Amino acid sequence: MKKSCLVLAAGDGTRMKSKKPKVLCTVLGKPMLGWVLDSVRKLELNQTGIIIGNNADSVKEYAISQGEYKFYIQSERKGTAHAVMQGEELFSDEYEHTLVLCGDAPFVSEDVLKSSFVFHTENNNDITVISSILDNPFGYGRIIRKGDSLDSIVEEKDCTENQMEVKEINSGVYWFKSSTLKRMLPKISNNNIKGEYYLTDIIRLSLGENGKVNAFLCESSDIVLGANTRADLSRLNRIARDKILDIHMEKGVDFPLTDGIIIEKDVIIGADTVIFPNTILRGKTIVGEGCTIGPNSLIENCKIGDNVKLNNVQAYDSIVEDNVKAGPFVHIRPNSTLKNGVKIGDFVEVKNAEIGDNTAIAHLSYVGDSIVGKCVNFGCGTVTANYDGINKHQTIIGDNAFIGCNTNLVAPVKIGDNATTAAGSTITKDVPPNSLAVERASTRIKENWKHNKLRLENKKSK
Repeated sequence: MKKSCLVLAAGDGTRMKSKKPKVLCTVLGKPMLGWVLDSVRKLELNQTGIIIGNNADSVKEYAISQGEYKFYIQSERKGTAHAVMQGEELFSDEYEHTLVLCGDAPFVSEDVLKSSFVFHTENNNDITVISSILDNPFGYGRIIRKGDSLDSIVEEKDCTENQMEVKEINSGVYWFKSSTLKRMLPKISNNNIKGEYYLTDIIRLSLGENGKVNAFLCESSDIVLGANTRADLSRLNRIARDKILDIHMEKGVDFPLTDGIIIEKDVIIGADTVIFPNTILRGKTIVGEGCTIGPNSLIENCKIGDNVKLNNVQAYDSIVEDNVKAGPFVHIRPNSTLKNGVKIGDFVEVKNAEIGDNTAIAHLSYVGDSIVGKCVNFGCGTVTANYDGINKHQTIIGDNAFIGCNTNLVAPVKIGDNATTAAGSTITKDVPPNSLAVERASTRIKENWKHNKLRLENKKSK
């Protein structure tokens, strides 16, 4: 049984006041289209097509980054049925069933799509409409039933007084027998005020030919939620945030307070981890078990091990292994690895560096483009001078080295195992293992310096 899908994604997003297409506006960091494609991808469809508008190269570019899709351009906005017509290839005789849904309704779920398809095929329906119950159905087309069967879909502007009381509404998601969709689409008229072709008309036409049409009632009302304005988008973000926090809490993650916490859709968190307020976990981040993350931390596309403590940390595209402690005010830049037991204190920045097991970088240091061994101690104010204005160079520090306070390591340079650099040194040459490197100018002292006397007198006069 071959199945196809058409995702309607040609909207311009004019009411969003955005230069990008509406379906690329984000909910918890992921474009609405991405949420839809995530659900569709799990249906084992034979082919999925996306209806895009003119100048929608950005939609195409994003979709290609997510998988293999076909694209069809709706050059004029002439309604939902007109959009579907552009993808006629996907309801040809090659396919038995076709799914049609909107790219700006992010909460359509894999479970609902699978369950509705079972309902569609078991009842041998020509058309199955996914419906939902809304306490306030204002603005939505009403599902009018005759017994348990679908009688019609009536747009709100055309509803009678009794029909206005109906709370079951059309979600805009449909399963079609492909042959029915192909046969009925050319019969839809645009004889209406807007001169558009509406996909809902196919219900009326099919029923008129004794087609078997029914509605699958979905328990969740969120399936119908989309966004036309920034206010709508904000509401979707709040709903999605709460849903995702609930999922993590069910898996054993602790949120003492949820103030300011944002967990994006693809983040994975282990049990017994505590997330404190004002923490943002983004992208493909994975957090292990027993961690403490936050407050005031931002972790993006990182892999965090077990029993890690990150307080006031920003980390990007990096690996943090087990039992690491970092913060406050730590910046971990891309391509860094903090190995087991690393300790990083306040105002430290690590960039494109590997920090070995149980190494300590206590405070006020920069370690970039470096490979650091095990059990190294960094004194306050250490800097790896990795950039000469043209190229980046690497610093290598061996196991058990001791880097004195205010040491400048001018790359490329190597510090051997168990070597020490004296405080205040600027190291420009390799330091052999078990050595002490001292690189300072001689101290000159002028006693009874007249400038001191003048400075004091000036201070008193004020």
